Amino acid sequence: MTSDRTPVRPVHLDRSSPVPLYYQVATRLQELIEKGEIGVGARIENEVDLAERLGVSRPTTRRAIQYLVERGMLVRKRGVGTQVVHPKVRRPVQLTSLYDDLVAGDRAPRTDVLDLRVVPASDAVAAALSLSPGTPVTWIERLRYAAGEPLALMHNAIPVDVLELTAGDLAGHGLYELLRGAGHVPRIATQVIGARPATAAEARTLGEKRGASVLTMVRTAWDASGRALEYGSHLYRASRYSFELNLSAG
Repeated sequence: MTSDRTPVRPVHLDRSSPVPLYYQVATRLQELIEKGEIGVGARIENEVDLAERLGVSRPTTRRAIQYLVERGMLVRKRGVGTQVVHPKVRRPVQLTSLYDDLVAGDRAPRTDVLDLRVVPASDAVAAALSLSPGTPVTWIERLRYAAGEPLALMHNAIPVDVLELTAGDLAGHGLYELLRGAGHVPRIATQVIGARPATAAEARTLGEKRGASVLTMVRTAWDASGRALEYGSHLYRASRYSFELNLSAG
């Protein structure tokens, strides 16, 4: 470890908890950054030293750092290392499905199932679901309507041994409803919300103009035992949808 990198104090990790270790590490680092104990511009010690200091594996440390990179709290710079940048506002969202929300709001949800097949998990999907790359997963692509208008383009991956799905199931029910019905209740999730312009194909599917703004949401959900249930990557029409957040002073 070089002297110009900020060492991270050892943190308590609950190895019996269903919350993944990488997420516990990332959450603790996030707390230190938000409290100013690791200042903006500070460089984090390298993965090997950090893993040894925290008593976790290097892949766990790498995944925790990548999680914070994706949240905009850390940045990797060639020749510089991993550096703290100004953190984004953290806004937790309730763990519900879009279908549940639309039903609760009397918005008459309807679903077109665009794709349903078993495929080898990509590296990103496998990492999110704690599977080996190439492990079979059920891949789902759906177009969700609200009150007759296209609202969201949703992609999900489900471990094949968690739930057997048919197009009819997905057309008539929400994914979380089907998971709960099979005895798999989502209890914990990590979720990243962002925004970007829609591609031509996405805009066409969602009934928007090319380049229209879409909200993005990437989520992985686990049950109470820590078993990964689903990975989702969704696009929402920014002109029709927003995330409502309840915030309180800390």
